[in-house]
Amino acid sequence: MTASTALAALLLVAASPGAAADGGRPNVVLIFTDDQGYQDVGCFGSPDIKTPHLDRMAAEGLRLTSFYAQPVCGVSRAALMTGCYPIRVAEPGNVKRLHTVPHPREETLAEVLRDAGYATALIGKWHLVEPSRRGPERFDPTMMPNARGFDFFYGTPMFNGYTVRTDDTAFRSPMYRNEMVEVPAVENWDRITADLTREATAWIRERGDEPFFLYLSHNLPHIPLGASEDFKGTSAAGPYGDAIEEIDWSCGEILKTLKELNLDENTLVVFTSDNGPWVETTKGMKPGGEPFIPREHSGRAEPLRGWKMSAWEGGSRVPFVARWPGRIPAGRVSDELLTTMDLLPTFASLAGAELPPVTLDGTDAIAFLTGTTDESPRDEYLYYSGCLLTGVRSGRWKLVLPREANPSGLGWWGRMIDAVPETQLYDLDRDPGETTDVAAAHPEVVVRLTARVEAARVELGDLDRTGAGARFFDDGPRRLQVPINPRRRPAAKETR
Repeated sequence: MTASTALAALLLVAASPGAAADGGRPNVVLIFTDDQGYQDVGCFGSPDIKTPHLDRMAAEGLRLTSFYAQPVCGVSRAALMTGCYPIRVAEPGNVKRLHTVPHPREETLAEVLRDAGYATALIGKWHLVEPSRRGPERFDPTMMPNARGFDFFYGTPMFNGYTVRTDDTAFRSPMYRNEMVEVPAVENWDRITADLTREATAWIRERGDEPFFLYLSHNLPHIPLGASEDFKGTSAAGPYGDAIEEIDWSCGEILKTLKELNLDENTLVVFTSDNGPWVETTKGMKPGGEPFIPREHSGRAEPLRGWKMSAWEGGSRVPFVARWPGRIPAGRVSDELLTTMDLLPTFASLAGAELPPVTLDGTDAIAFLTGTTDESPRDEYLYYSGCLLTGVRSGRWKLVLPREANPSGLGWWGRMIDAVPETQLYDLDRDPGETTDVAAAHPEVVVRLTARVEAARVELGDLDRTGAGARFFDDGPRRLQVPINPRRRPAAKETR
C-alpha cells in the first residue's frame, strides 16, 4: 500500500461514524440477482411484486434510477469483477467469448479486497469459467472462485439452466463448496435462495472482528425458477414473483443478521441485478415462433424499452439500492449515471486497498454514494453487445448506432438484436422508453456523441477492430468465439 493510499484509508476510518470500535474498516455486502428487471422491485414501480425489505433499504438509503450493468450474465460479472468494459478484459488464448472469462492475470474485486485484509466469500453464481472436461468436476480450479480471491465459495460455477423447467434439458448444474462438488447435479431449484441465505448469514456470524466482503450472487430469477414452500404460489406475479419475493426475504435476513451482530452501521449493503429480464416468449421473439418462456416466468423493465440481450435500455439498466446507516443519507434518489464497473474502485477506496496496476473503466464513487456530492464521477456509458458497440449515453442523451438485425459475430446474442437503419438519438429524461428519435432536432449532440463513439472504438475496439487499450496476456491476435461472416460484414484487419 502506498503512503497516500494508507493516509486516505486512515482518514476514511476516522471520519466514519459507523466504524467499529477497534478502528476496523467497513464491511461490504453486494447482493446480485440474475435476470431481474428494472421494474421488478416495489420501489421501482412493480405493480404486483412485493419487496418490503428492499423498499425499506431504499427508504433508509439511496436509490439510483440510471444504474447500468451489462446485457448478459457472464459479461456482466466480468465487468463487476474487473472494473472494466469486458471488451477491454484479457481472456485465455485472446478469445473474446460470448460469456467473458477473465484471464488468470486479470485481478478481481475479491483479490483487491482480500489483499487489503478482508475476508471474502462468494455465495451463489460465479459464471466466469467455462467447462474444461466432462463430469461434475469439469471446471479448471485455477479459474474458480477460490483461485480468484474468494476465501469461501458455495454455489454454482455457471448458470442454473437455460430452459423453463429443469427436465426440459439434460443439462444439470453442480453445486460446489469451495473446491469440492457437494451436489453433482441439481434437479430442483426450489431451495436455492433459502440455501444461499443460510450460508450467507452463517458466514457473516463466523467473521468476528475482521472486515469482510460478501458477494451474494443469487441464481434466481434466471430460469428455471424455484421457490421454497413459504413462497411458492404466493405472489400475484406468478412463479417469477415468487422467486423475487423470496429474494426480498433473503435481503431482510441479511439486514437482520447485521443488526443482531451490531454490524449494521459499519456495513455498506448494495443490491442490484446483472442485466435486464429475460423476456423471450418465442425464440428470438419471432412472431408465430416456437413458444419459449411463459410470461409469468420472466420480469419487466418498464418504462424502459427492451430486455436481456437487447441493446435498448431494458437490457443493461437495472435497479440499484445502497444502504449504510450514518454514511448514506436516507431516502435519497438520483438519476446520475453509475455502473457495476464503478463498484471495484469504490469498494477499494473504502477498504484502503490498492487498485490493480492496469487501466480501469470504473471510477471511485464513494463521495457520490455518501452524498458529499450530488454529481456522479461517471459521465458516460457505452453500450456493448458482446464486442459490438451499439451506442453511448452521456447525461440525458443516448446515441444509437446503425446495425443490422442479428449481427454476424454475436452468436446466440444476435437473435435479440434488432435492426437500426440509421443513427438515432433519444432524450432519456423525457423518453426513457426510447420511442422518439430526436437526432434531426439536435445535430450538435449527435456530432458530440459520435466523437465519443469514435474515441471508444480507438481505445476499446468494436466487433471488427481491436482497441489500443484492450488487454492481452497470451500470444497472437484477438479472436472472436463466433467469427464474423465476411459475406455479411467485412471485418477490418486486426491490429495490436
